[in-house]
Amino acid sequence: MRATYIFLTTLALFFSFLLHAQENTSTLFKINLQKDIGGTTWIYIQKGFEKALEDESDAILIHMNTYGGEVLYADSIRTKILNSHLPVYVFIDNNAASAGALIALACDKIYMRQSATIGAASVVNQSGEKMPDKYQSYMRATMRATAESHGKKTTVSGADTVYTWIRDPLIAEAMVDERTVVPGISEEGKILTFSAREAIEHGYCDGIAENLNQVIEEYLGYENYEIVSFEPTFWDEIKGFFLSSVIQGILIMLIIGGIYFELQTPGVGFPLIVAITAAALYFVPLYIDGLAANWEILLFIIGIGLIVLELFVIPGFGIAGISGIVLVIAGLTLSLLENVNFNFAPVQTGSLGTALITVSAGLLLGFAIVIYLSTKIGSKGMFRKIALNTTLDNESGYIAVPMEEKNLLGKTGITTTVLRPSGKVEIEGKMYDAVSEQSFIEKGTPVRVTRYETGQVYVEVRSEE
Repeated sequence: MRATYIFLTTLALFFSFLLHAQENTSTLFKINLQKDIGGTTWIYIQKGFEKALEDESDAILIHMNTYGGEVLYADSIRTKILNSHLPVYVFIDNNAASAGALIALACDKIYMRQSATIGAASVVNQSGEKMPDKYQSYMRATMRATAESHGKKTTVSGADTVYTWIRDPLIAEAMVDERTVVPGISEEGKILTFSAREAIEHGYCDGIAENLNQVIEEYLGYENYEIVSFEPTFWDEIKGFFLSSVIQGILIMLIIGGIYFELQTPGVGFPLIVAITAAALYFVPLYIDGLAANWEILLFIIGIGLIVLELFVIPGFGIAGISGIVLVIAGLTLSLLENVNFNFAPVQTGSLGTALITVSAGLLLGFAIVIYLSTKIGSKGMFRKIALNTTLDNESGYIAVPMEEKNLLGKTGITTTVLRPSGKVEIEGKMYDAVSEQSFIEKGTPVRVTRYETGQVYVEVRSEE
């Protein structure tokens, strides 16, 4: 009987110990940022923070190794970290450059491997060239504000009380602008980058460690802990890819180019398929991510409709065309912002400018490609099949201009459609593809052929003799 009592008591104590140990186990949620900062890493942070709150984690650990990335997403991640209800710590495995430095600076504590570096936060373009000063100015202010957000520490020395920044904002600015001088630290003409030892010396690192476990045990003081890692899905990777500003710019270019060439070559179909596919790839990830609302997508569709209406129904170029262009730009831009209807309070600083730059760059590149390819259509290469270069025998008598038909030069005819600048003209009872040499020409205007090439006649208004 006594042996049974001892056994049951021991068993009860054992289970009590296990229960107590489980209750005192801390949960640390780890998110890897080990690629260029962009749409994909922004998804990691959003979903990772949500999961950490659901799991009632004690802290969030960011395992970082990045050379930088897009400022828009770096600023979004920075804001997410600064507003986090959970403490956020970062372990820099190797690099925290540019956008990575901004994100690391937002964290409550920074830990670095002995060989790691942090800094070099100037804004550059895709070619690595430094952007104009207005971009640097924004980044300087953002870095300063992030450093200042950690406040000051109080040092009492005798009767004197000294307040010093935990992370000196001037050092943060020197990581962006080579003109910023920090006495004894940064010289003029050099962008500031710290090694791990230098970062500790100047308050930009809270400890050197060789791995995350050393950070957790030696610096954060956790004994019983569990690390839960965020595991991205395949869809996270795909969605993040299409949320990249570069990819969005390319999609806008394909939308504009596809619509233009479909209007110029009716019946081909392929340009329209490209435009619709690009529009879907542009809006669907934004819609799923909660950025693009139904009405913003509708603005884009209405804008396209007004442009088409202006080209084929309404003569001249007026309210419909201009309104269409405005609505297209508005739809594309607003879909990139976190506004709720017309409430722009949730939109982060700089997001509107970045969205406008993304859309404008895509539109400009699209128009540039359109102009370039327009000169290639009908000539040698893959675009020769898009234009009509051979005679068509049909009941309407419509033909495209054969290259050998040189007797058209100087011939006169009349426009059967508005030339905007392309359309159709009738010359000696036959219909031809035509392009105006003088901007728009109204329907029913007498014209004269000035030249022919790429399967089209080029005309100007016939002067009265």
